Amino acid sequence: MEKIVSIAKIAKIAKRLRADGKKIVLAGGCFDILHIGHVTFIEKAKKSGDKLILLLEPDAAIKKLKGENRPFNNQKTRAKILSAIEFVDFVVLLPKIFRTPDYNKLVENILPAVIAVTEGDINMAEKRLQAKKAGGIVKVVLKKISEYSTTKLLGYF
Repeated sequence: MEKIVSIAKIAKIAKRLRADGKKIVLAGGCFDILHIGHVTFIEKAKKSGDKLILLLEPDAAIKKLKGENRPFNNQKTRAKILSAIEFVDFVVLLPKIFRTPDYNKLVENILPAVIAVTEGDINMAEKRLQAKKAGGIVKVVLKKISEYSTTKLLGYF
């Protein structure tokens, strides 16, 4: 089965997984240049359930958030790298324009049991509301590892 899927397809997959009694974990991010912080987060998120779905931010959103020279890797490249990780069950490519109402609808369609986050997530309040509506919980699976970040790694180049 293909690991990289569309928003429309993940809703159908999630429905089937829930019908099979699987505990879905949802997480998201940029995952621009994969480093140990990312891998540790993904591994710990996966341990929170049966199936891990990653929402992958589009290039335009990363450019707006991180600056003109980002992302270093485009979304398709990042998705391919993430899909090679054994802990990742599905990678969802988010479209160019994706706002809070879109995230809310997507989470309601997936209905994860767990939304995995890193400590200090800037969207924690929104994710708690999304989890509550979905009948799930937000779980901090990793403390922030300040010495590892894509931005810091790019500073070395």
